[in-house]
Amino acid sequence: MSQDVSFVADAMKQAVPWVKTTGIEFEEVSASRVVASLPDDETLRNHVGGPHAAMMFGLAETASGAVVMAAFAAHLGKATPLVARADIAYKKVALGVLRAEAVLGRSADEVLAELESGTRPEFPVTITITNAEGVTTGEMTVVWTLKPAR
Repeated sequence: MSQDVSFVADAMKQAVPWVKTTGIEFEEVSASRVVASLPDDETLRNHVGGPHAAMMFGLAETASGAVVMAAFAAHLGKATPLVARADIAYKKVALGVLRAEAVLGRSADEVLAELESGTRPEFPVTITITNAEGVTTGEMTVVWTLKPAR
């Protein structure tokens, strides 16, 4: 039976006010994959007319955070998810609405088993950023950890 993660979009907007400020929307949310979008807003643009690099990074990191929240929601009393590091590659000039697809890189069960064994797990989330035509404009990997609650 799959876990209900329908709360994640609203929870992200509440927990991270920047998400609401930028207009990020969540198109799909599951415990292993999230698709989020950033509107084409001139206040978020750079000197070439597309979303600023910081907006692309923020969209991708937000999508990764949403998939982590969805995957580990039932266990947030035991551990706090934190970003350990991130790497982004800007592939093409991004223009217009952007979509970020974030995919959990390890099974939640495997990560939780590591946490239960007393080890602080790290796990990647890979994100592909595309424009409205489906062209990849950026790729990012965010490595997350679960910090055990004390």
